[in-house]
Amino acid sequence: MAKVTVRQTASPIRRKSDQRATLVGLGLNRIGRTATHDDNSSIRGMIAKVRHLVEIVE
Repeated sequence: MAKVTVRQTASPIRRKSDQRATLVGLGLNRIGRTATHDDNSSIRGMIAKVRHLVEIVE
């Protein structure tokens, strides 16, 4: 299965609690951290929810 790597680029300070929880669900909790996940629709939905806080690393 394809993989997708996500890097956190912004802080979750002053963000809604569900966006913070989404970052934790992705395995991110600090700027610069990366996490690799299977590329499926649920992970893509989580990335879309916090797209202003993360970037996809190719």
